[in-house]
Amino acid sequence: MKIKELHNIMPIANIPSIMKYGILSYRLRKKRGIINHSIAMELIQKRREKKIVPGGQPLHYYANLYFHAHNAMLSAVRAHNNEICVLRISPNLLNLPGVVITDQNASSDYAGFYSYPDGLIWLNFDMINAMSWKHPENQILEWQHKSIKCAEVLVPNCVEPKYIFGAYVCNKIVSQKLQQKGFSGNINIKSSLFF
Repeated sequence: MKIKELHNIMPIANIPSIMKYGILSYRLRKKRGIINHSIAMELIQKRREKKIVPGGQPLHYYANLYFHAHNAMLSAVRAHNNEICVLRISPNLLNLPGVVITDQNASSDYAGFYSYPDGLIWLNFDMINAMSWKHPENQILEWQHKSIKCAEVLVPNCVEPKYIFGAYVCNKIVSQKLQQKGFSGNINIKSSLFF
């Protein structure tokens, strides 16, 4: 499976900070006193706060990316579609020291944590890239698929700005907002990615 890009769901209000400092881990943002707008769900953040990556650091020490942003997180923030973008990240950062990949949402009790590239065999890319995780006949499979769609790449501390090469937005208005915030990468309107 060739990975063409990774994704990060980001409020447009944070773009000036992102272009300057990169995508910082939760811990590093707090340590540096950088106040960003957040679309994170408090309940999920509390789960992530307690989670330790096996053989690594606490989950909040990593900047997190998705293999595919059309997932439960993006669905949950659909009311903010006019204020968010999906940043496109170069998969070259997968080769950085300490990067960890997960086979589902990292906060899940069932998530597996792996090194790259060996861990790719544990990821179900058919489910990750599916446009829906709904399984009306099987609630358990739906819960599993929902979590698998949120498989992550965990980058220690920071995703440097040089790895951000573009962004997806839901419409032209959001594209203009992103340009006004000084985003320097390619901006693509891709309404099908959003909910």
